[in-house]
Amino acid sequence: MKRIAVIGSGIAGLTSAYLLSKKHQVTVFEQNDYIGGHTATIDIDYQGEQLAIDTGFIVFNNKTYPLFLQLLEEIGVGRQETEMSFSVHNLQTGFEYNGHNLNTLFAQRRNIVRPRFWHLISEILRFNRHCKALHGAGLDDNGQTLGQFLNEHNYSRFFCEHYILPMGAAIWSSSVAEMEAFELKFFIRFFHNHGLLNIADRPQWYVIPGGSKQYIAPLTKSFANDIQLNAELIAVTRQENSVTLRFTSGSEQVFDEVVFACHSDQALALLGDASSEEKQVLGDIPYQANSVVLHTDKALLPKRKKAWASWNYQLTTNRNRPASVTYNMNILQGLNAKHTYCVTLNQEEDINPEHIIKKFEYHHPVFNLTSMAAQQKRALICGQRNTHFVGAYWYNGFHEDGVRSANDVAERFGCELQSSEQLSKQYG
Repeated sequence: MKRIAVIGSGIAGLTSAYLLSKKHQVTVFEQNDYIGGHTATIDIDYQGEQLAIDTGFIVFNNKTYPLFLQLLEEIGVGRQETEMSFSVHNLQTGFEYNGHNLNTLFAQRRNIVRPRFWHLISEILRFNRHCKALHGAGLDDNGQTLGQFLNEHNYSRFFCEHYILPMGAAIWSSSVAEMEAFELKFFIRFFHNHGLLNIADRPQWYVIPGGSKQYIAPLTKSFANDIQLNAELIAVTRQENSVTLRFTSGSEQVFDEVVFACHSDQALALLGDASSEEKQVLGDIPYQANSVVLHTDKALLPKRKKAWASWNYQLTTNRNRPASVTYNMNILQGLNAKHTYCVTLNQEEDINPEHIIKKFEYHHPVFNLTSMAAQQKRALICGQRNTHFVGAYWYNGFHEDGVRSANDVAERFGCELQSSEQLSKQYG
């Protein structure tokens, strides 16, 4: 039995601790006074309504979350079906649509007689066919970006700016301009695996009843007494057969192994003896901050109620602005409420202060050619010198990816949910 330190208590850290604690002695260190990371369900009492609203991790599906679903099954947590729809509203022109069905697609009725809108639909279909064909033929590792692909194949700026770029920006919490720098291979594989290249036959999406935090207590039950909150770590150093954690108090704790379950930049900052490989790989995967506001200001949703979707993107003329997306939590969580509860990214200045309930700041990995190349070098640093790195940043940046990275490490210790061989068939 090994003594293993897990630094960080997001989904990757908690899953690592859950799996490893089956055979080893695990201690979790969390710098905050709570656990969960992006699993951030907020209990509110707003004008007489008591609700639990998710502000970080919200949804998962039956196709691309195999490990998370297995984890929920193991710990006895259920799921609730939800709708995943996407709308775009151009603040400058007033153009808007919701792609959920024919009625919402033409929520702005004059789109029926707009040739440009019909051309948008035809380009969506062409793009889907094109990407499916490329995926079926095998994607080249030529470093081509999404922006280069769109230009090379003459997709209109209207299609780019009103469909594919804002959709990607909403998914990865990036700007429209940053989406153009995404590696094409990464982008197509993700869209294909998530059914986003299909008009029909898309995955069924779910939320956790009562909010995503409902899985935390059962997940941590076996190691709840081994979680240290407010852990003020300042350095981690490695010896030949051990790892030392040093704290601001001057105290030290020694373990056999350490799992960094914090962000890549945080892990690098903590490493007191980082190798050149660790500096390069972790340094090439940056994070960026996104402001998040829980509120009831319906002005952040499309003008027409039929155009309200689960995810609602507001387009501005600033292409470098971080993703301006509003999640309609009444739709996503199936809330039976008199108010419309929204979670909005990066638009605090546009929200009526009287409708703001709470503010947050979350950090997300930046995906570009450099960071995606760094992902492929994980083996250079992970599992070396009694040190392991887990986090959604190693894959696509989502909850399943946090679980997957934890499963990768647990497999080294014989504690995995599924073997890498089994998973390779599911992820494609």
